[in-house]
Amino acid sequence: MARPEEKAQAMLNKWTKMREQGEDFYEKEQRKKRPFLSSQCEHLSDAEKWRREIVKEISEGVRKIQNAGLGEHAIRDLNDAINKLWREKYHWNRRIHELGGPDYNLLEKRRQVEEGDYLQGSGGYRYFGAAKDLPGVQELFAKQAAKLTKRKRADLYKYITPDYYGLRDEEDGVVLELELLSSSVDTNNNIKRSRT
Repeated sequence: MARPEEKAQAMLNKWTKMREQGEDFYEKEQRKKRPFLSSQCEHLSDAEKWRREIVKEISEGVRKIQNAGLGEHAIRDLNDAINKLWREKYHWNRRIHELGGPDYNLLEKRRQVEEGDYLQGSGGYRYFGAAKDLPGVQELFAKQAAKLTKRKRADLYKYITPDYYGLRDEEDGVVLELELLSSSVDTNNNIKRSRT
């Protein structure tokens, strides 16, 4: 345990350091705390730092949610917290892009489309780890999987009619009139060429 003299000396050191740094000290202290709104951040390096912090928190939450033994309520709460962090990360990504950094939202969207690494519910809500195995979630994704079943070649050919191949174009008479008009123009042009 530190003695009172050592504590006083530590406080004195902090005070002198603060006095030497002047106004910048308060600003630097404020920059150590993540702002509530990403729009309050004015520096790209700070925005990148806060984004990295959020990504660490998300990865920690995803690591914890892999444990199916947590219980249904704990898993739901943890999944909600991860989704909240995911939304917050989206706002930081947007702010980074506004400050002149890379567009992380676009890069992440491309990667997710390629990998399909999460299950997405309605309204952009995502399910991670053991939350994918919860009872209501399984039913939700069973419906979604039924919609996304891959069509077979025979199913695709079922909807192709002779109209697709242009076999019934002459039946309405419009094409025949256009052909007569263009052939008459062609014959007139040929007659003019032959006379010259």
